[in-house]
Amino acid sequence: MTPARRDRSVHAPTLEDMSAAGLRAFIRIAAAWGLSVDEQLRLLGDPPRSTFFAWRKVPEKAKLSRDTLERLSNILGIYQALQILLPQPQAADAWVRQPNTAPPFGGKPALERMLAGNVSDLNLVRRYLDAARGGGWS
Repeated sequence: MTPARRDRSVHAPTLEDMSAAGLRAFIRIAAAWGLSVDEQLRLLGDPPRSTFFAWRKVPEKAKLSRDTLERLSNILGIYQALQILLPQPQAADAWVRQPNTAPPFGGKPALERMLAGNVSDLNLVRRYLDAARGGGWS
C-alpha cells in the first residue's frame, strides 16, 4: 500500500495521546512505589506543582515536553523490568527503596539515584535493570 492510499483512520499516537497514557501509568506506578508528591515532581523533572496537579486531574489535556516524556519512558521501563525480574509485585515495588550494593548505587536505594534529577540517572537505572534481564550492562 502506498503512503497516499494508507487508511487515514489509523494514526500515529499524538503528543496528547502519549502524554495521557504515560501520566496514567505514572500515577499507578507512583502509588505502587509509595512515592510522595515531592518525589513524583522530582522524577518528572520538577514541573510546577499546579501543572503537576492539573496533569493528574485531567491527563488527556496534558502536553508534556520531550524531557518529561523521556522521563516517563524510563520510569515505565524500570517498572516493567522489575515486574519481569521480581514476579512478586510487592518485591518488585519495594526494590526501588531497598539499599543496593551494585556499583551504580553505592549501597543506596535505586530511588535515590533516580531522584538525582537528571534524565541520565533514570536511564542508568533502566539500563542496569535491562542488563540484569540479560541485555548486558554497558
